Amino acid sequence: MHPALSIIVFTTSSGLGYGLAFMLGLGLLDPQTLAAKLAHLMALALIAGGLLSSTLHLGNPQRAWRALSQWRSSWLSREGVMAIVSFVPLCVSAWLALFEGRYSLPVGLAGSACCVVTVYCTAMIYASLRTVEAWHTPLTPAAFLCFAGAGGAVLATLFAAAGGGAAGVPAFLALILLVVAWAIKLVWRTRMRRLVSPSSPESATGLGNIGRVRLLERPHMTENYLTREMGFRVARKHAAKLAVIAVILGGVLPLLLIALLASVVPAPGAGAAALAFLAALSHAAGMLVERWLFFAEARHAVMNYYGG
Repeated sequence: MHPALSIIVFTTSSGLGYGLAFMLGLGLLDPQTLAAKLAHLMALALIAGGLLSSTLHLGNPQRAWRALSQWRSSWLSREGVMAIVSFVPLCVSAWLALFEGRYSLPVGLAGSACCVVTVYCTAMIYASLRTVEAWHTPLTPAAFLCFAGAGGAVLATLFAAAGGGAAGVPAFLALILLVVAWAIKLVWRTRMRRLVSPSSPESATGLGNIGRVRLLERPHMTENYLTREMGFRVARKHAAKLAVIAVILGGVLPLLLIALLASVVPAPGAGAAALAFLAALSHAAGMLVERWLFFAEARHAVMNYYGG
């Protein structure tokens, strides 16, 4: 499918933002430090920026609010509702850290829980689509949640190191979550490559009982919305190269940098902060590539009508 830049930025930015907010909700950073205060602002900025980016691909962004009314049946609507709800505890936590220099356990845990539910709703927008079989698996929300947690832990490590405090706990969580997230993604990609689609031109047209169906002429002589959005294809060799780049930037380099940082945790300072910054930057770049592939490699069943 066509990898829209707005959706790539949205899923990457909001994932990092909710992941960082989740870590802050657990009280991993000292709320009296300047770094913790900046971390709260960063989390809210990433979430807000991602949500705003998600409206750029809409034909009528001013009507986006109407999507909130279908929360009983639509994961997209549930995501929108949860995004609004989550701002309440997250803003309260930010207020307490910024102006009172303290952490509230009930508010923090409520914010963390909202972050988990919101990211899950985002993932289920894609995992619930039976027409895109690569996405239609429990591995999709599992990967989204673990990537959000890993990115949040990496950012929490950065702010902990920048604040001069001990970054051991967030660094440990970052190492664990990075390994788990990319392990799930490896299983996800393996499943996608081995996937044998039950949908075919014969089943799509209902003419399979007659014989093999082949495309005599395209349904449309010119490009249309379906061929542009659902018919995007990326060469297998390019996808393989990009997958390697995503793993290296989003997983291997951050792991090595965080592991190196963990060895100097007893003496935090500019060196530890620099390592954490490079890890966060590398992970964010890798996630952009990973999300691009997530959309570019997906095949929509509607392309059966176009000889796909």
